[in-house]
Amino acid sequence: MRERMSRRQVLGIGGALGVVALGGLSSAAALSRRPASTGAVLRSAVPLPPAFAVPLPIPSVLSGAEIEIVQREVTAEILPGVPTRLWTYGGTFPGPTIESHRGRAVTVAHRNELPVPTVVHLHGGRTPAESDGYPTDLVLPAGWGHMGHGMHDPRAVTSEVTRSYTFPLDQRATMLWYHDHRMDFTAPAIWRGLAGMHIVRDSAEESLGLPSGVRELPLMIADRAFAADGSLAYPSIDPTLQMQHGVQEPYIAGVLGDVILVNGAPWPVHEVDAARYRLRILNASNARHYDLEAVLDDGRRLDLVQIGADQGLLRAPVIHRNLPIAPAERYDVILDFGQVPLGSRVRIVNRLGSGRTRDVMAFSVVRKAADSSRIPEVLSDDLPEWQRSEAVRVRDFSFRAGQMGDGHGWLIGGQAFAPDRTDVTTRLGDVEIWRLVADVHHPVHLHLVGFRVLSRGGRAPLPHDAGLKDTVSLRPGESAEIITRFDGYRGRYLFHCHNAEHEDMGMMANLEIT
Repeated sequence: MRERMSRRQVLGIGGALGVVALGGLSSAAALSRRPASTGAVLRSAVPLPPAFAVPLPIPSVLSGAEIEIVQREVTAEILPGVPTRLWTYGGTFPGPTIESHRGRAVTVAHRNELPVPTVVHLHGGRTPAESDGYPTDLVLPAGWGHMGHGMHDPRAVTSEVTRSYTFPLDQRATMLWYHDHRMDFTAPAIWRGLAGMHIVRDSAEESLGLPSGVRELPLMIADRAFAADGSLAYPSIDPTLQMQHGVQEPYIAGVLGDVILVNGAPWPVHEVDAARYRLRILNASNARHYDLEAVLDDGRRLDLVQIGADQGLLRAPVIHRNLPIAPAERYDVILDFGQVPLGSRVRIVNRLGSGRTRDVMAFSVVRKAADSSRIPEVLSDDLPEWQRSEAVRVRDFSFRAGQMGDGHGWLIGGQAFAPDRTDVTTRLGDVEIWRLVADVHHPVHLHLVGFRVLSRGGRAPLPHDAGLKDTVSLRPGESAEIITRFDGYRGRYLFHCHNAEHEDMGMMANLEIT
């Protein structure tokens, strides 16, 4: 899918994006040296609480071979004292964390009691096509009277009220996440609360002696904004999410909230022992990028020791002082509170934020404790070693703004998503190299497979590119090469930008594995 979009088709849609559209990739390359946010900030209309006043919630855990989750609307307090309507998995935001063991299949039955169709995708899952959550495989609510977008796809498989998804989980131990993936309406559905984490474990990882139990924290970071009545503000063209998709003009590059939530709480604080902690970090924001660092109140920075990426453990730890994370990326990080005095506060801050969005959360080091955990020099020996010489083909893909119908859209190779069109066909077992290029920020996600980043801008990958990934963050004007083997299952899958607004406005493509 090589670039076919003419310069006349590229649109200027405000801010940095307009510069890119007018000047092409040369201007984008200049922007990449001073990366800006892709998107516009939606301001809250209610008073916001102070940072580090709300305790960090820990999502409940579900396990077992068969799990049932009801998708339903609830009223909850996200901001203290302010009721907010949410769409949820199981009545909470985030949804319950599912814990599984490698190679042990799990069937999750989802019952849709929401007012619109839904689809569930296990992001990062090595999943057969029929359970992957294709955007037109809708789970319809009872009495749904609209035809819906699934009807435009002859291969769509719709279900009434309930659908069971089977996940073999024949894959490396890691933290995945599940979220709504309905065609054209993924962004507002995730924004309203349809997201949760799924941890896959195995005996090899458990034998390493990494921090565990209460010292292993799943952390879902997501930004939101609140309307005057306490509801979640979102600039949908159709707030019912039933017919017309998309967002209002100022936000078509992405919706950025002004409240940073971690596990559904605004700027929370968590009391910790003076010991090592394992932080399983997910960026579940629609469009916001973060560059995280751990800072004491005296300004001293702590090391972020990365032990894992999207698809599991690295071969060896990588030490960072700051760690950029794009929408849908996950990082497995060790933070050692044993090296700071009791009574200290360690803030997790976002170097890309400003004002209130610079703070993320805080840890209060409150007690001494024994710590038998360790960080092995070798974490894993099962990472794939695909070589360039193994690739049977190389493909080029551009991720750029463009015209979609009568309005603005986001295109892959000059085309907007169409469920009835096959964009890429590959054979089961083939190794391929994909070369990706972006105009603005685009976190590119492949379904089914993990990949390795081979290069960025013709140079070596960055330190945070280590390991096996399923989402790569392209910065403005940047190109990257990735390599993967398309194994696992045959069928129809997707690749797309995980800026959720871009995804809803055309930036997806079909991948057929034969």
